[in-house]
Amino acid sequence: MATFSELGIHKSYIKGLKELNIVKPTEIQETVIPVLLDSKTDLIGLAQTGTGKTAAFGLPVLHAIDTNNTNVQALIIAPTRELVQQIQKQLFRFTKYADHKIFAEGVYGGEKIDKQIKKLTRTTHIIVATPGRLLDLIERGAVDISKIKILVLDEADEMLSMGFKEELNKILKYNTSRRNTWLFSATMPTEIKNIVKNYMSPNAVRVEVNKNALVNENISHHFIQTTIKDKVNMIIRILDKRPEERGIIFCRTKAGAKALSEQLQNEGFAVDALEGDMQQKERDKVMRAFKNESLQVLISTDVSARGIDVNNLGFVLHHQLPEHLDYYTHRSGRTARAGKTGQSIALIIPGEMQRVIEIQKALGITFRELTM
Repeated sequence: MATFSELGIHKSYIKGLKELNIVKPTEIQETVIPVLLDSKTDLIGLAQTGTGKTAAFGLPVLHAIDTNNTNVQALIIAPTRELVQQIQKQLFRFTKYADHKIFAEGVYGGEKIDKQIKKLTRTTHIIVATPGRLLDLIERGAVDISKIKILVLDEADEMLSMGFKEELNKILKYNTSRRNTWLFSATMPTEIKNIVKNYMSPNAVRVEVNKNALVNENISHHFIQTTIKDKVNMIIRILDKRPEERGIIFCRTKAGAKALSEQLQNEGFAVDALEGDMQQKERDKVMRAFKNESLQVLISTDVSARGIDVNNLGFVLHHQLPEHLDYYTHRSGRTARAGKTGQSIALIIPGEMQRVIEIQKALGITFRELTM
């Protein structure tokens, strides 16, 4: 195992990392950091959420900034407001002891654009942004990305599945003069391959992190046999057995998430639902309550859970198995972050065993039955 200083990270950043309890580089950090520090290259990283990507690209981005130059020099694009805020916060913490001030600004929808335009009139070296808001700012002339040296696409597959294809293509076309593009994605659908082909160098470095482990190996996978009628009682029993643990319950529909949330609240559990049509303010309020642990359990649909990043989740519960395999990976990957262990528990009704067998085969995992 290399240390961060052996990877070439400046000691002032190492001090900031230590405070965040980031002491040993993860696999992706160890693989990617030396490449990005040493050479001006394009990079394609295949990696799940929760593998330490932010530091893997964030530290090399910070190293590349020339603080004597007031232009925007790096652009980091991510799918959701939450993820943008999280990346910006991390960069800020990494630079706590840096000799020269590096300014990173986060821009996203759901906040007044005038406020963001005003912030961007100050010196900004790095912009972290969601695609829609960034394009809006570029088109208004509030952001000039013609001088950037590095463009990072984080969770590129999520951005495409959320419908940002057009925005991304426009942004990538805007600044094609010599920049390096670093793309991170958990999966490689055709549309991502097209971005690679159209906007990245054919000599881009390709990195795959534990490619056999589609799902983090610190997660144990379980199923419980039940019936539709008995599902809520089963969930109550599961939560009763885990009074100290926090978790997320995934439902397929908004209506289902809302109904389950009300039933569990009536039983006295500290739960709340994240819904797709919530106002951003409401969503932030629920997320704050979950982060400061006044809520024990979050109930969410697959779409609403995008960009959630909370550590110390003991379990993820599937009210129903998701339709897409990718969703199973995204859902279960919310637990067992940063090397801890976690449980993924699916409620199975008669006739669904076939689906469990398919998921096992496709993802190379084993489900064990839990009996209550």
